[in-house]
Amino acid sequence: MRQDYRENLKLALDTLRAHKLRSFLTIVGVVIGVTIMIVVAGLLSGFNGTVTEAITGYGTDTAFISKFEQAFRTGRLTEEERKRKDMTLETGLALTVECPDIKAVAISVFSDFGTNTIRYKDQEVNALDFRGTFPQYIDVYSNANLKEGRFISDGDNEHHREVVVLGESVAKALFPTTDPIGKMVVANGHQFEVIGEFELPKGGFGMANEDRRVVIPYYTFRKLYPNSNLHGYRLLAYPGRLNQAVDEARAAVRRARKVAYNAPDDFVISTSQQAIENFYAIVGAVALATLVLSSIGLLIGGVGVMNIMLVSVTERTREIGVRKAIGARRGDITRQFLFEAMTLTGMGGIIGILLGWLLTVGLGAALQWSAIVPMWAVVVGFGVSVAIGLIFGVWPALKAARLDPVVALRYE
Repeated sequence: MRQDYRENLKLALDTLRAHKLRSFLTIVGVVIGVTIMIVVAGLLSGFNGTVTEAITGYGTDTAFISKFEQAFRTGRLTEEERKRKDMTLETGLALTVECPDIKAVAISVFSDFGTNTIRYKDQEVNALDFRGTFPQYIDVYSNANLKEGRFISDGDNEHHREVVVLGESVAKALFPTTDPIGKMVVANGHQFEVIGEFELPKGGFGMANEDRRVVIPYYTFRKLYPNSNLHGYRLLAYPGRLNQAVDEARAAVRRARKVAYNAPDDFVISTSQQAIENFYAIVGAVALATLVLSSIGLLIGGVGVMNIMLVSVTERTREIGVRKAIGARRGDITRQFLFEAMTLTGMGGIIGILLGWLLTVGLGAALQWSAIVPMWAVVVGFGVSVAIGLIFGVWPALKAARLDPVVALRYE
């Protein structure tokens, strides 16, 4: 039996070599389907690890409270969201007083006047995360490690000092060859003294692999930009008490915003786990769409294989008659043509895997995130391609096996 399989494989490879162009055109659909599968599996695997690391980098015992959902949002704001009241400083301050399971709260106020810019001499950086905050920021955010200098102090806040802490990417762009500490920069039209530089957080991809934070004291921000009132709170719970802290925070914010007991929240509380779950929902939709696209390619490839194998049976009718005349059984003929179909699509699968790997590496480098093709995707891609040959090769193989040897020998 093993010898038969080796012989059938050799015959299949000989047939492929004899009709190279026809064989390649036949398996184009299989190649496309497997390539899509490999590329998406590789990119999503790397994307998943990168985003998960970036989200958890904010801290596993933290939650963010905002006016409306911001992370992984799809679509525009609803009418109800647009009418929501702004979050206030007083509500954020009340959280540490009214919620015993909350260890600290970082209150931030954000700009709402378009693109933020920061400049030093001829160097300028746009698309900033520009905010005013309190000293607790560095305690709550686990990714707020300082590379050099110091963070904002209570004195900076009380005296409305115009000082700033820069993200590492911003600092490198503005000061590629000099130390930023002590330098004067212009952010959104106002001068600030650089007192510290954040260390680049782990994780992220593309622009998210950059630290574009520009942080100034909260009361300095409100003095310079009195019309900006977009607040957000990140709370730090005591270890193992995040769920209780979130419940307490929800009750406190509802009281402060005077939400009726039977009305839904007019704000959003999101934890790292919830953000990851939202991300997984998006990834699942992308994976489903990919499955549909790759299935179409594989189906087209399977139909092509079946057609070309039927043509092959017609072309080799006399050969089949000779083989039957010298003792070949129906099972031998069936295995021969099934092996040819499976070898054909299997070669398409191998080409698709190699092409998908190359595209994955290239796209990963272009998008600046980790992209590694998982072994399960390689196994599934090859297995599916061989299975396509098996399924769509059954009819041609059975047709070849049922030929009458006498009629087949007389065929010209």
